[in-house]
Amino acid sequence: QVQLVESGGGLVQAGGSLRLSCAASGVTFSNVVIGYYRQAPGKPRELVAHVSSSGSTNYAESVKGRFTISRDDAKNTVYLQMNSLRPEDTAVYYCYARRFGVISWGQGTQVTVSS
Repeated sequence: QVQLVESGGGLVQAGGSLRLSCAASGVTFSNVVIGYYRQAPGKPRELVAHVSSSGSTNYAESVKGRFTISRDDAKNTVYLQMNSLRPEDTAVYYCYARRFGVISWGQGTQVTVSS
């Protein structure tokens, strides 16, 4: 059973930085795509970034150049470093893992960027 535990959300001013962490259990990074989606009030959930089993990364256009996703295989943890945050980045951020077509979700963590 895959479990994803997130941490690192909070309130930050525009232009600031936050780092989200997602600790995974029940899965190895050698056979999983893992990353983050986010959902703002009244909007659909959207992909932010993910890292594949090979280590390749993918980002939403809106966060390219500002966010960096990385993983620590020894700790089974994925990190999302978010810099130059904007008010429009305000959302609940969900860690997810996709393995053999099955998607697991974390509980979500709130990120609020004030202007």
